[in-house]
This record gives sequence, structure tokens and C-alpha cells, in this order.
Amino acid sequence: MNKCDQCIVRQLSSLKALNKEEIIKLANSKTTYKVKKGEALFEEGEVTNGVFCVKDGVGKLSKLSANGKDQIVKLVKSGELLGQRSMISNEPANLTAKAIADMEVCFIPKTEIINFFNSNNQFSLNMMQSVCEDLKESENEKIALVQKTVKQRLAETLLHLHDEFGEDTDKTLKVQLTREELAGIIGTATESCIRLLSDFNKSNLIELVGKKIKLKDVRALKKLADN
Repeated sequence: MNKCDQCIVRQLSSLKALNKEEIIKLANSKTTYKVKKGEALFEEGEVTNGVFCVKDGVGKLSKLSANGKDQIVKLVKSGELLGQRSMISNEPANLTAKAIADMEVCFIPKTEIINFFNSNNQFSLNMMQSVCEDLKESENEKIALVQKTVKQRLAETLLHLHDEFGEDTDKTLKVQLTREELAGIIGTATESCIRLLSDFNKSNLIELVGKKIKLKDVRALKKLADN
């Protein structure tokens, strides 16, 4: 079964609804490959014809804005599925998926997923719920862009990076985004993001260790993000 039954993606995604027989089919249909940091899994406008299981590493889902800036919509980690929505809606990918840290992914062809849809009601329901959760997350992000200041969004993003991906041994954030990528998440210019990080550093909310970031006052950051 090539360990599909023990895979983190199966444990954390809609694939957990598959039975033993379906897991064997899944294992026989998938392709596993590595994606180096900076490389794309798929590009906006591309027809994906299946879903990607993130076994390891960190990726970003982004959209190119009218001014040519990369707006990061979401960060993805091991255990997640990508490409579900465009596969269900039969449309090309709406976002570009790129590796922020080296990734290992499995690709499951659309034909196999459709077979599971037809034969397994719980799988269909799980996948629909997953797509709905993504939609809810997207709506919340949109609301935050309008209702929260750039400073609040930066605090929120740093906390999210800390909570979702953890710390390195030196207490800095494990997932290190470039200043440009951070700016792309919070929806501001790179210069503004650099200035804000410097302000956070002076206020002892964070410590800048070269290009790395260490959270020093999580409670104060939470207070700032929520107010």
C-alpha cells in the first residue's frame, strides 16, 4: 500500500473516509515527487486534473494582482490536500501553488477521485466540507483585510506562523518567509512591512535575528491582533 494507510494526509483530510480496498486503489494510482523551494506545483490558470497531497514541507497559495505583486492567500503544510475546488468545479486553478520549503507531494488523478465520489458517500461529504472550510477561511481573510489595520494583520500572521509551524531550536519561527512574502500575506508594500517589523522589534514584541524572526511577547501580539 506504500504506506498510504499510515500517511498524515490520510489521517487529516477527506481521505480518512476511504476503506482498505480504496486505499489500495489510491496507492496504485498516485505519483510521488519532490518539489524544491521556489518551484511550482501548479500555476494559476493551469488545469490540474487531480489533487495534490502534501506529505512534507511548506507551500504557499498565491494570486498575481493587477500590479504584478504576489498576494499570498494561504500557507499549506503536511496533511493538506490541494486542487480540490478546481477539480470539483471543473475549472483551471485559480491560484498558484509554490514550495516555500522543500516539499514532498503525491498526485492523485481526477478519475480516481471521481470513482471515490461515486462509491463513498462519507468521502464526498468530507471533501465538500473541506471546500466549504476553505471558502469560510477565504471570507474571513477578506473581512480581516477590510476591518483590521496592517499592524494587526502582521501580528496575526506572525502568531499564525508560530502556532501552525512552530519554532526552530534557536526559538525563531520555523517557517521563515521573505519580507516580500510577509508583505504579500498582510496586503501591503514590502517597505511598509520592513518598517512595521522594525517597530515591533523596538517595542520588544519580536526580535529580529538577521533575516529570522523570534516572537518575544506573544500575549502582547495577541492583544494587538484582536483589538
